[in-house]
Amino acid sequence: MSGPMIHPSAIVEDGARIGEGVRIGPFCHVGPQVVLGEGCELVSHVVVAGDTAIGARTRIYPFASIGHPPQDLKYRGEPSTLRIGAECLIREGVTMNPGTAGGGLETVVGDQCTFLAHSHVGHDCRVGNGVVFSNNVMLAGHCTVGDFAILGGGAAVIQFARVGAHAFVGGLSGLENDCIPYGMVLGNRAYLSGLNIIGLQRRGFAREDIHALRRAYRALFAPEGTLMERVEDVAAEFEKHAAVNEILAFIREGGRRSICTPRETPASVA
Repeated sequence: MSGPMIHPSAIVEDGARIGEGVRIGPFCHVGPQVVLGEGCELVSHVVVAGDTAIGARTRIYPFASIGHPPQDLKYRGEPSTLRIGAECLIREGVTMNPGTAGGGLETVVGDQCTFLAHSHVGHDCRVGNGVVFSNNVMLAGHCTVGDFAILGGGAAVIQFARVGAHAFVGGLSGLENDCIPYGMVLGNRAYLSGLNIIGLQRRGFAREDIHALRRAYRALFAPEGTLMERVEDVAAEFEKHAAVNEILAFIREGGRRSICTPRETPASVA
């Protein structure tokens, strides 16, 4: 792989570590603590600041602001980091902030994620692999997003909320509770509207697994008993089903927010 290609109008400060094959386009600014993995590309007018490391072959488009201080009024300048994985796509105007003392001092984004124009990853967030943010998605501080989750355009996720793996948050939804893995939430304020069946099919889940998830979903959100009682009932019935047990573990783990539930008892799952 060839050495880095840096446009004459770009500023790369002393101390920045630039990998092989990196391309830095016109009017970019790379700070002294930044690490760019091999094959990264900053198309133009990109600013990468702070203690930020970006994995190999990630591509960042104009006017993205990556690694500037957290948008948290409690932040007092403490050293903190932003870690972005390999082969991510970060489109125009995206903002990502490092962590704070109140959240572990680190924001982490996984590999092969897509962030469309003007989406935001707040301080102290944990974003898994293969996640997709559509345009204008707003992820507040301290949130967790599981692998392969998709957030539709204009969706907003409140601080400390969790979005489970393979979940789907509909466009313009306002999520103020936790979305279970494989779940689909819609509306403002968002409610659980079923399972992300289309996403499961696209990811290659077997029909038998999808049917098992449907049965487990109906049992989990039936009207009888408490949620935790239903969790134990489902655990006994689906003891060896990995995807169902992932949902159960998510509910048992708990968090700062309640679990997002359906508006009505699910007679069926879309």
